[in-house]
Amino acid sequence: MSQSISQFGLRAIAADSCCGQLANVLSSKVSFPGNPAYVSTQESYFSLQEAALSPACVIAPGSSQDVAEAVKIISGIPSCQFAIKGQTHAPAAGFANINTGVTIDMTSLDSVAVNGDYTVASVGGGASWLDVYMYLDALGLAVAGGRNGAVGVGGLTLGGGISYFAPRVGWACDNVVNFEIVLASGTLTNVNATSSPDLFRSLKGGGNNFGIVTRFNLATFPQGQILGGNIAQDISRRDEVFRAFANIADAPGYDPYASLVTGVMFNATSKVWGIATTAVYTRPVERPEVYEELLGIPTTTSTLHLTNLSALAAEAAPPTFNWVFCTGTYGVSATLLSKIFDSLNETLYDFNIDKGISWSIAFEPVPTVITQYGDLKGGNSLGTSPKDGNAFVMLVAALWSNSTANDLVEKKAATVIDNVAEIAKTMGLLHRFQYLNYADPSQDPIGSYGPENVENLRETSRKYDPKGVFQRQVPGGFKLELHY
Repeated sequence: MSQSISQFGLRAIAADSCCGQLANVLSSKVSFPGNPAYVSTQESYFSLQEAALSPACVIAPGSSQDVAEAVKIISGIPSCQFAIKGQTHAPAAGFANINTGVTIDMTSLDSVAVNGDYTVASVGGGASWLDVYMYLDALGLAVAGGRNGAVGVGGLTLGGGISYFAPRVGWACDNVVNFEIVLASGTLTNVNATSSPDLFRSLKGGGNNFGIVTRFNLATFPQGQILGGNIAQDISRRDEVFRAFANIADAPGYDPYASLVTGVMFNATSKVWGIATTAVYTRPVERPEVYEELLGIPTTTSTLHLTNLSALAAEAAPPTFNWVFCTGTYGVSATLLSKIFDSLNETLYDFNIDKGISWSIAFEPVPTVITQYGDLKGGNSLGTSPKDGNAFVMLVAALWSNSTANDLVEKKAATVIDNVAEIAKTMGLLHRFQYLNYADPSQDPIGSYGPENVENLRETSRKYDPKGVFQRQVPGGFKLELHY
């Protein structure tokens, strides 16, 4: 028997033992292959890479205490590996599912409530942002959260989190006032700026490295209708669109109510490029001055309208395909955006696979009005600050059905990122930061936070997880590269 087969067999035995102990304590909340609850979890992944993994069992906790019991059991079996599943926005294999181990499906913990003075929303760790917005809209409130309602509260917040309200209140993680978390010991505790300021800061950008968050307490603010929708132009107008984007993203006085994502799309079969912008203004203004240049470019379609947040966020679920995400961050420049498009066209135009592939490349402003809030709200781990200047994050996403082409697509996506990095570096516009929620497993978003933040994260892990449960037994996500 080969070593790899032997190791796989040992993991399977450990998982069987672990699942048995979990079932003894948590009973029907633990499901096994063939069980309807197990099948339901497996069918909920939009990424074929995640859906292809087969855990030995799935836990569907009904309470924070159930999560604590599960972690207490699992941490006592060092060979038992596990994954933490929310709404599965990250597509990479192993980030929210696992082979032969235990998957903890948090989606039953989806409660939403507000405190007595309506200043804090308490949100279950498995909720989607649409769950949150539908509840808060009725109260005339909002929180900084995901723009697509299908995205999970947990993953987005622990990775930083870009929202429509980011220019007004900072990263989503900056607006957490308390985390209820299960630590590696199985202890259920509350973490905030007073109780555990080191862990509080580390959770804001540190991903799944410190425990399982069972509840997020989020600062609310009054919110009524917003302007939102999509504006599409002909690809021949791209340089005009890029100039408008750059003028908004790099304005000396960034309009804090403006939030936009400009993207180019390419279908490798039809060889057709498209360009469109999701433009949002978080006040009920039908034609904001900040968008005048963009709206002055002839459009092919526009769906801009006044609406509420939950309606805008109620997007269709992503289609079930193989997916890749990868990312980079750059200084704002219309010239750079034009050069990026030229590089994309050169790299992708003649690349295709059996059954086809579609690409979407999004550009999202990260102005200094966003990054100023980290230090103002107890600090975060992201390593971004106003001294970096105005920037934009790029998300390169691809989707395709032919799983035999996965390696080819991954390599092509890496080439795209490398080529853009070289162009930006030559122009003096390459930033260190990599947004964790958009990063590919081959990238190092944690490392991009800078040496001081990385060491702080490691020290926090050593303090609260001395045995390295969330480093050794949770292989998915971006780890801290600690040695024990």
